[in-house]
This record gives sequence, C-alpha cells and structure tokens, in this order.
Amino acid sequence: MAATTQTATAVDEKSSIEKRDSASLDKGQIEHGELKGTAAEYMSDAILAENSEHSMTVMEAVRAYPMACFWAFIMSFTIVRPLIMESYDVFLIGNFVALPAFANRFGVFHEASNKFVIVTKWQSALQVSGQLGALIGVFLAGPLTSRIGYRWATLFGLTLLNGFIFISFFADSLPIFFLGQVLEGIPWGIFIANAPAYCSEIVPLRLRAPATQVLQMFWAIGSIIVGAVTFVYNSHLDKNAYNGCSPSPLMILIFIAPESPWWLVRNGRHAEAEKSILRLGRKSRLNAPETVAMMRRVVELEENAEKPRYIELFQGTDLRRTLIVCGIYAAQNLAGNLIANQAVYFFEQAGMSTNTAFALGLITSALQMLFVALSWILTTYYGRRPIYLWGTAFNVVMLIALGIAASVPHDAWTSAANAQASFGLIVSVIFTFAAAPVSWCVIAETSAIRLRPQTTGIGRATYYIVEIPCIFLASWMLNPTGANLGGRCGYVWGATALVCLVVAYFYLPEMKGRSYREIDIMFKRRIPAREFEKTVIKAEDNE
Repeated sequence: MAATTQTATAVDEKSSIEKRDSASLDKGQIEHGELKGTAAEYMSDAILAENSEHSMTVMEAVRAYPMACFWAFIMSFTIVRPLIMESYDVFLIGNFVALPAFANRFGVFHEASNKFVIVTKWQSALQVSGQLGALIGVFLAGPLTSRIGYRWATLFGLTLLNGFIFISFFADSLPIFFLGQVLEGIPWGIFIANAPAYCSEIVPLRLRAPATQVLQMFWAIGSIIVGAVTFVYNSHLDKNAYNGCSPSPLMILIFIAPESPWWLVRNGRHAEAEKSILRLGRKSRLNAPETVAMMRRVVELEENAEKPRYIELFQGTDLRRTLIVCGIYAAQNLAGNLIANQAVYFFEQAGMSTNTAFALGLITSALQMLFVALSWILTTYYGRRPIYLWGTAFNVVMLIALGIAASVPHDAWTSAANAQASFGLIVSVIFTFAAAPVSWCVIAETSAIRLRPQTTGIGRATYYIVEIPCIFLASWMLNPTGANLGGRCGYVWGATALVCLVVAYFYLPEMKGRSYREIDIMFKRRIPAREFEKTVIKAEDNE
C-alpha cells in the first residue's frame, strides 16, 4: 500500500513538473518561431548577449554596429530643426525682431529711434511660442510612440511640420505668425522626446553616451546656423529674411530607417526585431536571436499586461526614475543654460562692437561643439555622475565670479566688463561640456524600457515648464527697464545651480556600463544613488 502511495505521488510530481516545464517552454519560447529552444536556453542566450555587450570596447561596438551609429545620427537630425527653432525662440527671435524685413512688416513705427519695432508683448509671445507648442507635442509623443513606434511617430511629426510651416510662411500678421510657431512646436516636441530614446535603444551599451550626447552637438550647430543666417539676412528686406525650410528630404531617410528593436520586442514582434538588429550591425559580428533574447528578458522583468499610462510614472519605483529625468531636464535651465544663451550680451557689455560680439558668439558655439565631443570621451570612460557634478560645481564658482565682476565700482568697469565677458564664455562652454551632454545620456538610460516614451516626454515637458518663466526672468534681470542686474544675475543662476548640484549629489546615480536589466534591478532594490557604481548585479539575477 505504501509503495502504491509513493508511486502515485511520484506520478503526480512528474505530471506537475511536466506541466511546469510546458508552461516555462510556452513563456520561454517565442510563439511564432522567432526564437527556439527551452526556457533555459532562452535565458542562456540572454546572458550571453548581455555579457557580449559588457565585454565590447567602444571601437568594437562601433565596428559591430556601424549602421546603428548612422541611424542615430540621422534621427538626431530630426531635432536639428527643433533645436535650431528653440534657438530661434530663445535667441533668434531676439534677432528676428531686429531684422528690418521682419520689423517693417510686423512692427510699429517708433519715433524716438525713427524705425519700425516689434512691440514688447509680441516679442515675449514670439519668444515662447515654439516652447508652448512643444509642450503639447511632448505629451502626445508618449502614447503615440507606444502605439505606432518611433519611426512612424517621427514621420507623422515631419508630415505635420511640412504643413504647419506654410502658416508662418504666408503669415500676414503677428497673431498668425504666433499661431504658426505654436503649431510648428507640436512636432518639435515629438522629435525631441523621441530622439534620445530611439538613439539609446538602437546602439549597444558602450555607445549609449555618444549616441545620445550628439543631440547636444546639434544645439551648438543650431546656434551657429542661427548666427550665420541672421548675419547673412540682416540686410535683406523681403520675407525670405525670416522664412524657413521644409524637412521633406529627411522624411525619406526616416521612412527607410529601422524601427527600434526594443520597441518591436515590447510589442511582441520578435522576428521583426531580429531583422532590425541585423540592419543595425554587421551580420558576421552579431547573433540576433541572442540579442532579442536579452531584450525579451528585460521586457519581461517589466512585464505589465496593460498599455503604458502616464499615471504609472508616479507609482512605485518608477516615481524615482521619473523624478530623476524631470530633475535633470529642469536643471538644464537652472545650471548655466540661460547664461550660455546670453553670451553675446556679456561681450557687448564688455564694450565690444556688435560685429566683434557676434563673432565671439560664433566662436563660443564652435567651442561648445568641441567640448561636447570631448564630453563623449569622458562620459564613456569616466562616467556620467562625476562629469555632471564637477562640471556643475565649476560653473557655480564661475557664475558667482560673474556676479562679483559685475558688482565692482564703476571706475574699474572696463576690466570688470572684460571679466564678465570671460566668465560668460567659460560658463557657456563648460555647460555644454558637462551638464548638458550628460543630461541627454542620463535621460535615455534612467527610464524603464516599457515607459520610455512617456518618461522622456514628461521630462521634456518639465524642461519647457521651467524654461518659459526662466526666459522671462532672464530678460527682466538683464533689461535696463527691468531689474537691470547685468552680470549680477550670476548670483541668481549661481544659487539655482548650487541647488541643482546638491540635489544631483544625493539623487543622481551612475549608470555607466550598466545594462538595462541591471538598471531595472537596482531601481527595484532601491539602491541609493551613491551606491549604484559599486553595486554588483549577477548575470543570473532576474528579479
């Protein structure tokens, strides 16, 4: 009888094991035949792919994924126009209102200066018009991208931009021009929310920093183009002096671009994800099934049957990730960015001629490009956190020094003015060396894969929410009819940068060299930010 009972128990256990193995096989094997093998083999493939990425050097990653680098660069071009147009709104609109062609058409005659000028309320409105539209666009980007993918969302934005451009092109009044800029801002918001996420998802671990930081280089390129275009068209009196161009050629490239394999895996399209991976790298150097297995492992760690929702960004461990992304975006406006945009002003305050100040402004933009490239190297090899902290700390000192230089007695004005110009240039360059490019990398790495479009969208929305009042504050502080602080605004921005520095010290984690699985696990374990770098995550850890 006992033997019979033991036999029955053994049969039940065997049946239970077979059922469990069958369930594991169903979960560990892709239904449509994209990946084959048992759950154990699937996990083994995932570990092999992750170890392979960890063992790659930067140059090996470039050789293995040359087309990923190319498509990241192409996607970055979608934000050339938004960044140029943000430059357009922040400092090009300031030049536009001074363009004779623009002022003659939309301004009112000012007897004291004997010329047409744009009234103050419209100067302010035009300055934030693009940001208002982009604020709408970034909220649309999350659900749109989650549903149709990065590629089609970008094409949709480019199509909208093609149509909205004509509103500004044919505008015959400032309200219509303002409306055109707001509507153009909507696709800009889509581009600027999606670009860092897409770039980070198509490249291997070692290339995440340069692939995302190239976005900051386009800001510098945008400011150079802004200055050059304004200079060239300053003497033009027709509407071509302020009209833009169409992004149609870029639509062709985006149409043939590969979709993010991470997005495809999130949506269960594993065969297409394999094809996308093979388009991004060299077939001889890649094992696409293993890479898809690695992606599946991360996606299943974050698995949730419901569609991504914005409310999830403020629940559980995702709240911490959202706050980091929003904080790093907000800090861009509080730790030197607005001084960087006002460098030419400080050159003029130093008594330099307009042409000299303009030339130095272009030189500053060129230096920014150089330092962004240098930042790629340092953040790749030395990490994100130390570059951000030391760079911001240095700028805090420079901003306070700027305020001190502007506070000296009037008889020492010439030397003080030159000092202001120097500090303004240094702050501008160091900002684009440390805080700015590192921010793009942190933004792309921090968010959960499943909620990435929503996280980058709401993070960029935070940027605009902080930027819009800061633009008005900066103008008021500098304007002779306002606070007339001049370089003493360095005290204000030095204080805000100090706050950003302290918060970053306690809450900004180091994610250099970490896979998305490791990052997920560390956030779920609630590892303190200062402990991220020395925390060991085993290859088999899967919680």
